[in-house]
Amino acid sequence: MGVSLNASVHDMSTFVNILYRLNPGALGENLVVEETETEAKLVIKQVECIDEHHANEALEELMPLLKLQHAHISLYKELFITWNAEISSVFLCLVMEFHQVSFQDVIESKRKAKEVIEPEWLQDVLGQVLDALEYLHRLDIAHSRNHCRLQDLSPNSLMTHEAKWNIRAEEDPLHKSWMAPEALNFCFSQKSDIWSLGCIILDMTTCSFVDGTQAMHLRKALRQSPGSLKGVLQTMEEKQIPDAKTFVFLLPLMLQISPSDRITIRDVINITFVSSSFKSSCVALTLHRQIVPEFITDMLLGGNIASIVEVMQNLSSRPEVQLQAMKRLLTMPEDELGLPWPAELLEMVTAVMQQHERIADVQLCACSLLLRLLGQALKRDPEAEAPCDISVLSTLLSVLRSHPDVEQLIILVYNLLSIITGQGPLTALASEELHKAGLLEHIVEHLDSSPENRDICVSGLSLLWCLLVDAIIVDKTPLEKAPALLIQVLDAYPTDGEVAEAGCAVLWLLSLLGCIKESQFEQATAVFLQSIRLCQDRVLVVNNAYRGLASLVKVSETTRVGTHSHLPPELAAFQVVVQEGGTSGLGLIKETYQLYKDDPDVVENICVLLAHLVPYKEILPELVTHGIHTLAREIKERFTSSLDLVSYVEQALLRLEAASATLACPLEGKPPGTGASEEAGTPEAPLLHERPLPLP
Repeated sequence: MGVSLNASVHDMSTFVNILYRLNPGALGENLVVEETETEAKLVIKQVECIDEHHANEALEELMPLLKLQHAHISLYKELFITWNAEISSVFLCLVMEFHQVSFQDVIESKRKAKEVIEPEWLQDVLGQVLDALEYLHRLDIAHSRNHCRLQDLSPNSLMTHEAKWNIRAEEDPLHKSWMAPEALNFCFSQKSDIWSLGCIILDMTTCSFVDGTQAMHLRKALRQSPGSLKGVLQTMEEKQIPDAKTFVFLLPLMLQISPSDRITIRDVINITFVSSSFKSSCVALTLHRQIVPEFITDMLLGGNIASIVEVMQNLSSRPEVQLQAMKRLLTMPEDELGLPWPAELLEMVTAVMQQHERIADVQLCACSLLLRLLGQALKRDPEAEAPCDISVLSTLLSVLRSHPDVEQLIILVYNLLSIITGQGPLTALASEELHKAGLLEHIVEHLDSSPENRDICVSGLSLLWCLLVDAIIVDKTPLEKAPALLIQVLDAYPTDGEVAEAGCAVLWLLSLLGCIKESQFEQATAVFLQSIRLCQDRVLVVNNAYRGLASLVKVSETTRVGTHSHLPPELAAFQVVVQEGGTSGLGLIKETYQLYKDDPDVVENICVLLAHLVPYKEILPELVTHGIHTLAREIKERFTSSLDLVSYVEQALLRLEAASATLACPLEGKPPGTGASEEAGTPEAPLLHERPLPLP
């Protein structure tokens, strides 16, 4: 996406399909479109301009808005100019994010059902809107439409067509009835936003007993007579609408006819999030409350861990105190923390997370502290058991649900869950909790939506390993997309050792679970070999990749025999022997052996792969030509005491030596390198079940 300045023609039909039209805005038409290439939905606002100069002037005014950064402001993704030949007009097009649901949709849904809007939801989204409006007003930017993500910011140069403005207001009285009185007279300010927000709050708090037509007439009447508000506020109190006392006090102050008589956005915040203690996921609003002076907090938190926990308990409702306390604990030396993990502190941190669940800053700090406590304790004593209390798991899962878009928090929670679940088999209750939370689906979804975030990939794959390694998977549906995503991630980070370690381990598990489709064997084999070649200095990558290759070769043979597949019988095996471009994986096997010839685990994994390769008579000549039989003999001579290793290498060596003899004395009528039977053989003895190697 970008900005097209001084462009006389930009044909939308070349890159989008128009799906449908929304209600027209005050300045133009709103189109919901779908990008031809990505199929992503967007909203394009078309504003008719006087001429091209007028359009370019507006574009230049809008440029600073592209630099705004706020979680609850939906900004323009692209700006361009287009020419409508049918009416000979220039249009400025403003491309915005598409949001399926707006405040109006929620209000109308509740109004139809005559239901009250849930107070927790109302407080949360009101906090987000106030946070965004305060940000804009601080930058001296006004806004006239309020959603959970503010949208549709306009430049002054587009708001100079008074006739068009008035026509729009008369054409659509319902949707324009939120406009402030002065806006109808073509005058706009930050106080216009206060009026519009007041109308929306009025609608949200009265939707259970005021119908749509009555609400529209009430909003229009307020422009002439503020006294019109008295009756509906009285009904609000009589019906005991949640937080009625606060709104009865607030709304008359917001809906004053004269802009100068209206309160400011900071006043609204003080009334709702200070005096009335509303709660929102925006920590910035929560911290507007009268906070404990910093010098007092510093003094209170200057003691040892016991005194800090006591302060946290006594001031548990104050998020600013909890933040400062946890930051103090994050910098405290290990010997003062009472590692491995002081139970009282863990309980306190969990309680803080539960009480201030919607404040992302608190959750980030709490998770960082938990990670430090658990991580350093395990580093000191790898045999220590991390606490696996069901309340800890429930709290972490709740954090994922409450903050689905805070990527740093997702990474921290994934890492914590990896530590907890990686300590051994979970209790039945804990497993059920994770299953109900849809954690597998959550990880797969984020691997799909955030492949560019390397840390999410690593933490997500590590957690996926911990969940799968000891689990009895009954329903594999959540894992259907996983193999393709893992292949994509390993391809995206080919030289990243951590990604390779976690990715190869999980891809191997998916192979053992039968989750990799035949059509994916070739790609999976290629990424395993790529990981070995590029990360051969990391023993975990090497071990898991060779086991993954062995599993693929074994599964491909089993699949071929059991399902009469039309794929070549030696697909995975052939990929190991001859890769794309004519390079050979056999040379890589010999290279790995030379590098790790004194590591029995690596050598055993190589032998497992060889034992699964040799049943394929089609590739035996290649194995012999590359001297694999010589390699197998050397391994057998060097590792006489490892029974499992010897068993694998003997199975491989038996067939390799037979093939070597055949090549030396080819059968009559058979070309060199071909056996007496055209069918691929099977191992003479079953191989031992492979057990996944642990991640670090």
